[in-house]
Amino acid sequence: MVKSGRTAGQAAKHSEQVSGGPSLIADIGGTNARFAITTADGKISKARTLTCADYRDPAHAAQSYLDAQGLVRPDQACFAFACPTHDDRIRMTNNGWDFSRARTKEQLGLQRLEIINDFMALALSLPHLTASSLQQIGGMQQVGKLPIGVVGPGTGLGVSGLIPHKGDWIPLDSEGGHASLAISGDREASLLLTLEGLYGRVSAERVLSGPGLKALYQAVCLLDGVDYEDLAPSEIVMHATEGENESCREALNTFCALLGGFAGDFALTLGARGGIYIGGGIVPKLGDFFARSTFRRRFEDKGRLSGYVAAIPCYVITADYPALTGAAAYLKRG
Repeated sequence: MVKSGRTAGQAAKHSEQVSGGPSLIADIGGTNARFAITTADGKISKARTLTCADYRDPAHAAQSYLDAQGLVRPDQACFAFACPTHDDRIRMTNNGWDFSRARTKEQLGLQRLEIINDFMALALSLPHLTASSLQQIGGMQQVGKLPIGVVGPGTGLGVSGLIPHKGDWIPLDSEGGHASLAISGDREASLLLTLEGLYGRVSAERVLSGPGLKALYQAVCLLDGVDYEDLAPSEIVMHATEGENESCREALNTFCALLGGFAGDFALTLGARGGIYIGGGIVPKLGDFFARSTFRRRFEDKGRLSGYVAAIPCYVITADYPALTGAAAYLKRG
């Protein structure tokens, strides 16, 4: 249960935190909610991951995190959600949370609550990432500030970017993962028609996500007339990378190819000559399989603009909790 009061000692400590005290930050997706504390000097600590299904709403999850860490509620917070965040009422796209921004602020006793899209937060983390937390996949090394994009398959498909402006960055709040999916060749056309028969409209997120990888595997099995097993995305990846299951391998190869085409289209649309960054919960775990896949070939396969796209580097984000870094950066923007 969410606590509504503070002890006298907590109140005194609370008053000391009004200016320059710690802040609560969170990265909340369809499956997991990652919480942490950030101090006035920007350091992030006490990061923990909770399962969204175990809590009725973000306030309940946040208070559970604070209680478990023995922390007094901070006065400000930034929560990054994997869904549109423009209105007071927020409905999660890939889990059952349906809540009020104002009510959440009241429940947690916050003076300031910022709620942003999770991939806007991920985009804001990019200027703070080190080279050791990035794996480059093709393209040239870019110098100077140019537009950059970020995409990431996880429970859904996140899309955002940063536009340079007067020495700073403007982050994009986007739902580009729900754009229509572009395909290439007869086999992908057959897979798309199969998926349309199962789900109706096939958006990029329908395929380029954890559930989407399962859907691709199912479509491959249906087309080939082979037995379909109800495998988790992680099991499909395991069977594909270990070479045990041809249907899993084709599904994962197709996934990487379609992600390359989508990322290349986004690079053209945004003019992202500073690079495309790939986050989310799937690709960073693929390692060399992704580097050897047809991702980069499809990324560059843009006809008369292939040369333009070929120069654009892609980076897989391997940092832990990068969206938390972005949420902390958003709070600092005032």
